[in-house]
Amino acid sequence: MTVQDLRDVLRERAEGPSPANPHRHDEVRARIRRRRMRRRAMVGGAVSVASVVAAVVVIVALLPGTAEEPPPATTVTAEPASGLPERYTAPDGTVYRRLATTRLVASGVKTSVTIPVSGEPLDVAARCDGEAGASPRVLVNGRNTGPHGFSPCPEDMELRPLIVPKDAEEVTVTFDRTTSGGGCVMRTRNGPCEPVKPQRSDWDLAVYQWIPPARMVTPEPVRAMPERLAGKRMIAQFRGAWPGESTIEMQVVGTGDPIGIDQICSGDLAGRMWFKYQVGGKESPTRSGCGVWKEGPFPTAMEEFTVPKGKRVTVTGRVGFWGESTNRPVKWAIGVYRK
Repeated sequence: MTVQDLRDVLRERAEGPSPANPHRHDEVRARIRRRRMRRRAMVGGAVSVASVVAAVVVIVALLPGTAEEPPPATTVTAEPASGLPERYTAPDGTVYRRLATTRLVASGVKTSVTIPVSGEPLDVAARCDGEAGASPRVLVNGRNTGPHGFSPCPEDMELRPLIVPKDAEEVTVTFDRTTSGGGCVMRTRNGPCEPVKPQRSDWDLAVYQWIPPARMVTPEPVRAMPERLAGKRMIAQFRGAWPGESTIEMQVVGTGDPIGIDQICSGDLAGRMWFKYQVGGKESPTRSGCGVWKEGPFPTAMEEFTVPKGKRVTVTGRVGFWGESTNRPVKWAIGVYRK
């Protein structure tokens, strides 16, 4: 039977008399009601299943990515997702535990976390995704902490010491990217001065607590300073370890060319050392940091001082450290150069 034949048959029956069944219309209406009820039940079941699935998805998304059994359900304040680990073990074996985490997105300029202070050393950590630019300032209870900031948008996690007031039981740590004033850049000579565009970057930030190792961790020896550096030859070299040796002193006769001083370190906390020099009563304007030299070119950061030819001057240096270093010493070497 074709579709057209079927249509003809239906049309013929529709034009004929009603079937001899006085209850036919009631049966049809009852069948329609049953079908509507089944459809509603199916839709309700689908909604319930979808709700359960959505609830499961939300719960799974809030659980940490570990193999441990989930804790009992509790009401907590959700923290922003972080690219920084809950726990971190430094190369020297020191274990870090994350106390708080936050984020600064491209449009954000400031964020804060409040943490308890137990007396154990604290660090701040950062990781960035985006364009290189000014890193956030780290403030403790609204004040600068002292150490230098993070690198411009570091892809890997960086740690810096967090210095808190003595006897504090709780502190508020603020990460601040706000700027004041304005500026412009001339991209071509005599060209227009274009306003500086802010760099877009997202920062993962956290505060960690670490427990000092039970025993002192001895860093590897510092390599010998280069005999020649920046066109100068080395005339003296000093070695020491922090904490311990923290000053150097020597006499130098000027040749008319600048005297150069440079330094290197070894140890997990080498980046927290600082050096300040004075030559003939002239003091360096800033503290110098300390590089680690394991391979490749020497990481020079030479500081130069002008000394008149034939004049004898005293060279002194002070060595210091940002933050805590309990059982995590740093070895250092200082080289003095001249032509």
